[in-house]
Amino acid sequence: MIKKIFLLPLLLFVLQSIQAQELQANLTVMANRVSTEVDKKVFQTLQTALTNFLNTRKWTSQTYQPHEKIKCNFLVNIDQEVGQNVYKASLTVQAARPVFNSTYESPLLNLQDNDVVFRYIEFQPVEFNENRVQGNDPLSANLTAVLAYYVNIILGLDHASFSPRGGDLYFQKAQTIVNNAPESRDVSGWKAFDGQRNRFRMVENLTDNRFTLIHDALYTYYRLGLDQLTENEEEARNGVLNALNYLTTLNKDQPNSMIMQVFFQGKSNEIAKLFSKGNPEMKVRARDLLVKLDLTNASVYKDIK
Repeated sequence: MIKKIFLLPLLLFVLQSIQAQELQANLTVMANRVSTEVDKKVFQTLQTALTNFLNTRKWTSQTYQPHEKIKCNFLVNIDQEVGQNVYKASLTVQAARPVFNSTYESPLLNLQDNDVVFRYIEFQPVEFNENRVQGNDPLSANLTAVLAYYVNIILGLDHASFSPRGGDLYFQKAQTIVNNAPESRDVSGWKAFDGQRNRFRMVENLTDNRFTLIHDALYTYYRLGLDQLTENEEEARNGVLNALNYLTTLNKDQPNSMIMQVFFQGKSNEIAKLFSKGNPEMKVRARDLLVKLDLTNASVYKDIK
């Protein structure tokens, strides 16, 4: 009887811990391009370790119910072994957000990071300490630092889509990772001089006051736009159109910013479909804004007739 009394609180604690996790993450490691001399079993071990790292770590102070978990995908595509147990890879990150009162999920994040270099020895612990990002070995610490960075970006975008400036805490955490990122001659993507499209630039766009309108656009697009679809389609279109107006102003003030590309990645068909059912005047207004904001997908928007 005494054993049962002690086991019950333990069981409740375990169940609460399982519910507390924020992510429903799928992670895949592909190593088709790596030399046949490398034992490919190491990459399966890495995939399991990283999947557990994403899904069992507590990333926030909040409790998430199973249906509230954020669905996301991570693809680590290893290009080559550049040193002993050191690999160069690209990372594709995707995350989605459910639209209120529907089964539809809208893209939150969809990007590819081509600057991931890391060291991994089979069965080594996969660890991340946000207070000591660099770790003892920068190359070993880099992969988990990159993953933790994108987890915080995803959490920030998700929270920002539900409440005004709701993602600021997580964007600041991502900024802290950038500030304390691993440093090595082989590591890149964390510094301003690493290019115009990297981790530094993205989090800068999400934390710098010059880009405040991106937060208004995120909240308006999702909460005041897509979330209204099942109750009032016209109101939903007006919300998305208001978000596009915010983005237009932002683009004039900060042209060619990375966050603009990040915002539209994966959304072109969603937006085109939404406005294709609007009145003629709204279609014209939306099309005129979209072909200027998202040149890559201009052909998609020109079909809004």
